[in-house]
Amino acid sequence: MIKKVLIVGGVAGGASAAARLRRLDEEAHIVMFERDAYISFANCGLPYYIGGSIQDRSRLLVQTPEAMHSRFNIDVRIQSEVISIDPTNHTVTVNSRERGIYEESYDALILSPGAKPIRPALPGIDSSRIYTLRNIPDTDRIKSIVAEEGTRSAVVIGGGFIGVEMAENLREAGLEVTLIEAGNQLLAPFDPEMSSVLSRELEDHGVRLIFSDRVQGFKEEGSQVEVSLSSGKALRSEMVLLAIGVTPDTAFLKDSGLELGPRGHIVVDKHMMTNCENVYAVGDAVEVVDFVNGQKTAVPLAGPANKQGRIAADNVAGLRTEYKGTQGTSILKVFDLTGAATGNNEKTLNRLGIPYQTVYVHPGSHASYYPGAMPLSMKLIFDATGKVLGAQAVGNDGVDKRIDDIAAVIRFGGTVRDLAELELAYAPPYSSAKDPVNMAGYTAENVVLGLTEVIVPSDLKDLDPESVMLVDVRTAMEHANGHIEGSVNIPVDELRNRLNELDHSKEIWVYCQVGLRGYTASRILKQKGYRVKNLTGGYKTYQMTQFTPKPTPPTNPTGGKTVTAEKEVKPDTGSNVIKADFGSKPATAVSELKADAELDACGLCCPGPLIQVKQNIDKLEAGQILKATATDPGFYEDIQAWARMSRNPLERLTKLPGGTIEAYLRKDGTMPQNESVQQQDTARNASTMVVFSGDLDKAIASFIIANGAASSGKKVTMFFTFWGLNIIRKSSKVPVRKDIIGRMFGAMMPRGSRKLKLSQMNMLGAGPRMIRSLMKSKNVSSLEELIQSALDQGVEIVACQMSMDLMGIKREELIDDIGIGGVGYYLGQADQAGHNLFI
Repeated sequence: MIKKVLIVGGVAGGASAAARLRRLDEEAHIVMFERDAYISFANCGLPYYIGGSIQDRSRLLVQTPEAMHSRFNIDVRIQSEVISIDPTNHTVTVNSRERGIYEESYDALILSPGAKPIRPALPGIDSSRIYTLRNIPDTDRIKSIVAEEGTRSAVVIGGGFIGVEMAENLREAGLEVTLIEAGNQLLAPFDPEMSSVLSRELEDHGVRLIFSDRVQGFKEEGSQVEVSLSSGKALRSEMVLLAIGVTPDTAFLKDSGLELGPRGHIVVDKHMMTNCENVYAVGDAVEVVDFVNGQKTAVPLAGPANKQGRIAADNVAGLRTEYKGTQGTSILKVFDLTGAATGNNEKTLNRLGIPYQTVYVHPGSHASYYPGAMPLSMKLIFDATGKVLGAQAVGNDGVDKRIDDIAAVIRFGGTVRDLAELELAYAPPYSSAKDPVNMAGYTAENVVLGLTEVIVPSDLKDLDPESVMLVDVRTAMEHANGHIEGSVNIPVDELRNRLNELDHSKEIWVYCQVGLRGYTASRILKQKGYRVKNLTGGYKTYQMTQFTPKPTPPTNPTGGKTVTAEKEVKPDTGSNVIKADFGSKPATAVSELKADAELDACGLCCPGPLIQVKQNIDKLEAGQILKATATDPGFYEDIQAWARMSRNPLERLTKLPGGTIEAYLRKDGTMPQNESVQQQDTARNASTMVVFSGDLDKAIASFIIANGAASSGKKVTMFFTFWGLNIIRKSSKVPVRKDIIGRMFGAMMPRGSRKLKLSQMNMLGAGPRMIRSLMKSKNVSSLEELIQSALDQGVEIVACQMSMDLMGIKREELIDDIGIGGVGYYLGQADQAGHNLFI
């Protein structure tokens, strides 16, 4: 008996099922229905055709109806939409452009309807300038408007895979692009610190990011559409792309009797069969089992859809193959970077209450001594037994094969020990003798075996200096170039001889640049009897957690400035070049700069590039130029800070395609004498102070000194950190959202300068009142008057961002006209000051 099989939908799942079924059963009558004109196309390639990376549109068409019929003898019916199914009578109802509405019977039915983009019911959502991307017709419409002469800018709503890929490709097409994400990060499969690396890459290539802000509505304004946000901002552009997620396209199954999940996904068993006999379902419309945690989920990815289509065909043909779950292995390109993930992330495990541990490693993509090595950042998540639960990686090269290795280990229930023992292909151009996957396994295995205890950056928020001592075991130069607030610098190579500087009564938390020297330090200290933990991934991982999007220009939808942009003509090189200005002479064009020496620091991780720069600069004569190239992403910021502190002018700093960073530095001594004298005079006429204390008497002293220095013509910077932040808090309560720790700190700490206590003789609040009364009688300005006077004289008041985060203080709670900065900014100011005070 000839079996008649109907397949609803093509693309990944349906087309795979049809081809597999024909190879298994030459006699079956296979009919495929597709509502559009295209049965199988590379939907993952659509953004790259819009952006221009894929030039030939026809290459997106994987199979045509004619080719499908010719090779597989499949009855392909395009522009034919299945509008309902009747499992009882084994029929489907079809609405065909050619044949009208009719019924078709079946012996077996495979559903592959896919998912459709979400279009929220917002004012103005029906504007013709709002687009979604699902199929070839959508692609053609978007490609057409991008090519129009008047299209200069675009707004992308949604920070998932489609949103990020479209933001990149619209930018590549020459548009100014703003990406809006309602949450606090892009790309949900990644944890925030890993996602932040990709976010920074988008910003570095000119994509404006807006986080934690929701779209409220749209309004057409001539040839543009205005996007209103909950923050009050308004963005105006020629086109808007909605990419806020997808929903299963299963409305036509509503009265069919098929079981649907809570979000409308089709419920299937391990054979991909629904609750109705001989009815199967595959692809983005089905509910699957999470391979790692065993919970029901939905994962709209092409790889799983193809596999499910194959398995459904197997079962129709009598092969009892099973689908064992989806682990969500995914990858994407973001300009010069690649991000990939597999298994569960921290957010998922926390939501399900599954205990886990985490380590980070930052190795090179291949042997550092072979040209072209690029840094990788990898995160590995595992349980107490060492079973691998998930992994994430970001880098310029080699990301894909490392995540694929770990994905395979997860699929076979492997452990971190398996990662350490994997025998992977090695030659210097491709890997290292200890592959990054092995390194992640070694690092995690040390944790499982109890050889080291690790902390992650979020643990630093709970650091109690009364019971914990934070030690930076990097070199003094690295520490000076940027460090975690409150850390003491004892280089690992000096540690054994400086144990007397450690407090044996406290737990010691150590960190280095990427975690390796920190591990060595932790082993030394543990065997010396100290209680010690190592910051996994080191300072580099900590920096990844500090990303915040650049502020967007203030906007006013009722007539003020809106964010718009001109279409950009990109330079042929595709590089990002900045003019560095750190007291040097005006930057020279790259073509005019001639290097007297060249340094190739590619493949070296921090502090390698800086150490090499220092060694090579020392060999040059005054006025000579060093050209340094490096692939460590941190080198871009590090070399700017180093140039400032070392007084070696940075003439040019360039980000090249592929992630290489190129710096031209001139050895100090070339500045004209009057310039040098001017810099010295500037230093003598600048003062900085750190205000750590929140005591009234110390606050008064700080502002008396600041006002005195400012009145004598000095440039004064006051850096308020920890308890000193209370001095510049507003007296009135400001409604801001805080976590429980932030609310506790807010309740316990004095709110503003009028609530400060004396360091001595506070006398239950009587002391401060007596001091204030005495100051008034002696005609001395009050603290509040001193603060205002300082602001009026141009004293720069800066609040420490890290301290604000630790203590739960929000910007809105601080007085107006102050800045927010980090230790790097303060050190830059202190470096140019004649003296520095700590109060």
